[in-house]
Amino acid sequence: MRSRPEWGKRVADPNPTMAAGTDLVAAGGGRLVSQGGAGLPARAVIDSREVRSGDLFVGLPGATCDGGSFAAEALEKGAWGVVVSEEWADQVEPGEAWVIGSGDPLHALQGIARRRRRDLGCKVVGITGSNGKTTVKDICRALLGEYTHASRENRNTEIGVPLTILEAPADTEILVCEMGMRGVGQISELCAIAEPDVGVVTNVGPVHLELLGTIESIAAAKAEMLAGIEDGGTAVVPADAGYLGPHVSGDLEPRTAEGVEILRFGPGGDVFARAVDLSGDGTRAEVEARDETCEFTFPFSGEHNLLNALAAISVGFALGIDLATMARRAPRVVFSRLRGDLVRLTGGSVLINDCYNANPVSMRAALDHLSSFDADRHLAVLGEMRELGPEAERFHSEVADYAREVGVDMLVGVGEQAKAYEPDKWFATADEAAVGLAEALGDGDVVLVKGSRSVGLEAVATRLTGQGS
Repeated sequence: MRSRPEWGKRVADPNPTMAAGTDLVAAGGGRLVSQGGAGLPARAVIDSREVRSGDLFVGLPGATCDGGSFAAEALEKGAWGVVVSEEWADQVEPGEAWVIGSGDPLHALQGIARRRRRDLGCKVVGITGSNGKTTVKDICRALLGEYTHASRENRNTEIGVPLTILEAPADTEILVCEMGMRGVGQISELCAIAEPDVGVVTNVGPVHLELLGTIESIAAAKAEMLAGIEDGGTAVVPADAGYLGPHVSGDLEPRTAEGVEILRFGPGGDVFARAVDLSGDGTRAEVEARDETCEFTFPFSGEHNLLNALAAISVGFALGIDLATMARRAPRVVFSRLRGDLVRLTGGSVLINDCYNANPVSMRAALDHLSSFDADRHLAVLGEMRELGPEAERFHSEVADYAREVGVDMLVGVGEQAKAYEPDKWFATADEAAVGLAEALGDGDVVLVKGSRSVGLEAVATRLTGQGS
C-alpha cells in the first residue's frame, strides 16, 4: 500500500516523532500539561466508551457534564493522550500519555483537524446542499477510488467534520467531507477547518426555514461553500442554480472565491446525461463532461439520484479522474442506511426505505421515484417535515397535492403536522403507523416511507421487513 506521511512528518526534523506531538499541541492552541511517549494518535474520539489504544480523546463540555471528567477512563484504556478543559487537565494522572489543557476543547479539536488535513497532503471535497449531500458523498466514495476517505453516518457538523479528518488513513488521497448547515456562518466555519479544493452545493430548498426565515437566506448560507474553496479549486453547482445563481455569478455575497472554476452539472450544464434508462432497480446513462463521453450503469434508480450521480462525476472530473475509470467503479455504489434503500418484501411488494430525513424538495424527488415503479398500488407513508417555519402547513399541503398528481393511491400521514397532507389514513406516531400499514399492505404494492428523522419512521420499515413485532 502506498504510504503517506504521518501527522507532522511532512518536513525534515531531527526528532520528527516528538516534534509531531508538540506541533499537534500547538495546532490545538492548548497548554501542554504532560508530554507522552513517541508516536502519534490513530484517530480522535469524543466518547470515552469508544476509546481504543492509541486514540486521542477530546473531552467536550456538554449540557449535563464536561467530557473532561472521563479523561482518566480514556487514559486507562490506553489513549495516546487527552485534550480537556483546564480544570480537568491538572487532575488526571497522565502516566506516559499526552495531556493537553484547553480553554476551548472544541476549538482545539478543530485546530488539530486543520493541521491533520494539511499534513495528509490530499485533495479535499466539501459537500453541502438542502438535500442529496449524503447521496453525493456515497457516490463519490465509490467513484473516486480506493484511497478515498469519506464522512460516515451524520458526521457533518463542527464536531463531525474534524472527527472525519482525524480518522482518515495516512494514505488518503481524496477526503470527502459532508457539511451540514443549521445557521449562518456554519459552512464558513467548516471550510476553514477542511479547506476544500472542490466544493459542491447540491441544491437550495426550503430547509431550516424556522431558523433562517427565507430561501434567500438559506442560499446565502449554502453559498459560504463557494467562498471557502481554496484558490485554484473548483465549485460544483447545479446548472439550474435557482436561488444560488446570484452567488455563483458574483452578484451577491458570499460569492465564489477568486481563482475558483465553476463546473455545472445537470441538463444544460458542463456534465450531463443523455440516453437515460431508469428501468428496473438500476440506471443506465451516457454521461458527457466537456466533450468526454462514457456510459455509466448505477445500481440505483430515480432521476434525483442520477442528478446526484452527475454531481459526484463532476467532482471526479474536477480532480482529473477520467469518465471511463469512474464508469468502471459506478456499480460499486452503496447508499448510507435509510437513504432510499430498496427492500423486497414477501408477496412481491417493495419498500422504499427513505426515512432518514425529509423536506419539500426531497419529498417530491422520493415521490417521483415511487411513481416510477410498475406496481398494483403506490403507497406513501409521509411523516412530518420539521423546521419549515410559519409556512409549514402550506408546504405539507403542496407535497400532498404532488403525491396525488404523480399517482399515489394511498397517502398515510404520521405526526400532528402530517394532518395537513389530508391523508387517507393518519396516525399520531410511527409505531401506530407501523401496525396500520402492515395490515393495509398488499401483494404487488410499492410503499415509500419518508419523513423527518425525529418522527422515527424506521419503526414502520422495521415492522414491514419482519424485524419487529
